[in-house]
This record gives sequence, structure tokens and C-alpha cells, in this order.
Amino acid sequence: MTNETQQFHAEYKVIGGKLVVADVETDGQVITGLQISGDFFLEPEDAYFDLAPALIGASVTADNAQLRDRLDAALAAYGSELAMHGFSTADVATVVRRALGSAANFTDFDWQLIRGDVLPTRVNVALDQVLLEEVSAGRRAPTLRFWEWDDTATVIGAFQSYANEIRPAGVEKYAVEVARRISGGGAMFMEGGNCITYSMFVPPSLVAGLDYQESYVFLDQWVLAALQGLGVDAFYKPINDISSTAGKIGGAAQKRLRDGTLLHHATMSYDIDADKMVEILRIGEAKISDKGVASAKKRVDPLRSQTGESREAIIDTMARTFTDRYGAAEDTYTEAELARARELVTEKFGTEAWTHRVP
Repeated sequence: MTNETQQFHAEYKVIGGKLVVADVETDGQVITGLQISGDFFLEPEDAYFDLAPALIGASVTADNAQLRDRLDAALAAYGSELAMHGFSTADVATVVRRALGSAANFTDFDWQLIRGDVLPTRVNVALDQVLLEEVSAGRRAPTLRFWEWDDTATVIGAFQSYANEIRPAGVEKYAVEVARRISGGGAMFMEGGNCITYSMFVPPSLVAGLDYQESYVFLDQWVLAALQGLGVDAFYKPINDISSTAGKIGGAAQKRLRDGTLLHHATMSYDIDADKMVEILRIGEAKISDKGVASAKKRVDPLRSQTGESREAIIDTMARTFTDRYGAAEDTYTEAELARARELVTEKFGTEAWTHRVP
């Protein structure tokens, strides 16, 4: 610890709300100075001048809940007169926590964008592990990649029961590749050309100070913006569903390494053969074993019907939106990355032991 003054800065755009900015000073142990600013609305005005003092003396290791409790206690005296528009005490706590965690913004990184060749689904699943480890090791810059595949596949979550999720007769009938990914979440029916799947490989500092639920929405703001630009009224339905007023579009999932490096990926339905899907997935059925939890039945409305655009055009819009917002250079997989992914298919992702690790 040090008694020297340390200064930190962070900005946080509230989802569907306003910008909140924190400039924090500490002595290495507690918060010694704080300014909260932004384009939010707060009444009565006196309440603004109680925000910063509420957090002076708080430990630099205090979590979001502890900071929020201090703020709520300080503002309790205003009772029903208190009106916070475009932000909340939870958002103030988040931006302070992000400042103390030396949080970064998207534009602080030199992003790489990959729109690679068609690869088997299991190689794509393996590439998520490979690129996550490469970013963690510092051998690859933060990266956004779009999958391409031409097989009929179902990708199940790391902790799902194979028996609860998969219909063996449907898998055999349609020659389905069943792959288990490294992230949690639910099963995705993924026919080549009928889905849009992307993966982001994110440094820990980008999500510093955000809880799991906040990180999902934060990392996918560019996706929502791209879809809205295509005329889709897209929004997040907690924890991890990308939805619209017409129905569910897709779902996201995450995997974090011990150092905090994060894989965030999502699959969105472009066009879907619902009849085939229900022959392959056990959707909405009661559990057939005591292992795992079956995916809930959710209404899906594909992007093709909502936009009238081709799959390629939607991906073009998504890539352009990300690049316009954050900057990104076009990149490709290295030969070493592809070779390692194929090794992992042999050693892990293509094995019965991994695919059926939760029977």
C-alpha cells in the first residue's frame, strides 16, 4: 500500500440511460476525493452534492453493492422527493468501481476483425478456446471474429446434459454434428448459412467493475446498434438473450479464464427450420434424467423475416458498426492457431468424453 495520491478516471454509459463519469482520488487504501459528473438528471439539486461525500472513506476494494449501499443511505433523507433520471446509485457505484479497477474502453485497444473461411463447427468451437488463450497470453490483440460453417450442427453449453438436450434419432436422421463449447448457456441449433455467430476475445480491463449481467449488455451494445440500424427493435432480455418485439433473436454466453480474459460469443438466428430443430433438440420437454437442466422453450423470430436482408448484408452491417464505433483492422487466423484448433478437435472437442461429459 502507498499513501501517495492516486488518480483514476472512468466513464460509463448507462444502458438506455445517460453518461456517468467518475474522477477518483485514493491514498491506496480508501477513496480520498471524488467527482461524479455526467448528462444525467437529478432532483433535488442538493442530492448531487451528497453523492461524492457518501463514498469518501470507502475502501478501494469495496464492491459495487457496498458502494451502492453507502449512496442509498446518503440519499435516503430525500425520500419521495428524490428523482434520478437516466442513472441510479447502482450506476454511480459501477463507474467508481470501474475507475478503481483501471477500466478500459473499447477504443483503448487495437481490435482485430476476422471474417474467416468456412470451417467445420467443431473447429470453430475449438478456435474459441485457442484465441481466448492467445489473447490471454498477449500473443493476439483483442479480436472480434465471425464464424463461417456449412454443416448442420447443434452446439450445447459446457454444463448441459446431452440426454436432456439432444434427440438421437434427429441427430442420426440429419447427420448433425453435436459439439460442446467451453462456455455455459443453452443449446443452439446451427445450420450453416442460417445463423450468425460471432466471438469476442476481451481483456479483463474492458469489463472491470461490471457484474456478469452488466457485461453482457455492455459488450453487445454495438450489436444492438447494428440491428436497430437494420430496422430491428433489438434489446437485451436478462441475462443473455438478444430479443426484439417480434421475439427472441439469439443468445450470448461467456467463458472467463482465471486472469479475467473473457470469451463473449453469441448466435443469432437468420433463418430457421423450426420443424427440423424440434426433431433434434428436446425443447420444452420435462427432464428425462436427473442430470442437468433442459433448455427452456423460447419463441424465436429470425433476422431474415425481420430485416429482409441477406445474411451477408447483416454481417457487413455488424462489422461496419463495430469498426465505426471502436476501430478494427482486418485480420486472419494464423497457421499456428488453425493447427492448434484442429489438434483440440482430436484431443477434446471431437471426443465422446468431452461431448458426453454431462451424460
